[in-house]
Amino acid sequence: MTGRVWVFGDSVDTDAMYPAFAMKLDIPEAAKHVFYQIRPGWTDLVEPGDIVIAGRNFGVGSSRPVAALFRHLGVAALVAEDFNSLFFRNAVNAGLPALTVPGVTALYSDGDHGSFDIATGVYSNVTTGTTGTTAPLPPLLLEILASGGVLARLAEQGYLPIQSLEILRSGAIPVDSGSGA
Repeated sequence: MTGRVWVFGDSVDTDAMYPAFAMKLDIPEAAKHVFYQIRPGWTDLVEPGDIVIAGRNFGVGSSRPVAALFRHLGVAALVAEDFNSLFFRNAVNAGLPALTVPGVTALYSDGDHGSFDIATGVYSNVTTGTTGTTAPLPPLLLEILASGGVLARLAEQGYLPIQSLEILRSGAIPVDSGSGA
C-alpha cells in the first residue's frame, strides 16, 4: 500500500485515539474524535488511503475498538516502531494492516508518501527515496487481512453463517471484535 503518512510519537495510548466520551457515539461520529487531544483537527485532514506511522508502544492502554474508527476514516494501514500486542491483534482482527518497522519515525515526516508491502516487508519513503526491509507479516495474518478481518475469515471458512459475512461486508456492524484474540 502507498499513501500519505501521518507521524505520531511513542506510547500513544488508546484513550488518545478513542476518548471515553466518544465510546457512547456511533462509529461515524466517534471517528471524528480520533487523536483530538494530541492533534486537534486531524480527522478533518486525513483522507482515505492515508497511513498512520507511530513510535514505540503504539496502542498501549485498553482494548478499545480503535481499528473501526481508523477504517471508517479510510486509514489504509498502521506502521509503528512497535505495537502494544493487544492493539496489534485488534487491528489485524478488524482487517486493518499493521506493520512493525523499527526506527520508522525517523524516516518519515507528515505529508511524505510511504509505500509498505506487508507480505515482503519492503518499505520506502517515496518522497525522499529512503528504502528498507522489515519482517513481513506471517501468512496467517495476511490471510486474515485479505478476508477483511478475522470474523470475515471465519465466515468464509464456514465457522460463522454466510449471512454474517454479508452483514460484515455491508458495514452494518463494525468488524473490530475488541477481543484481541
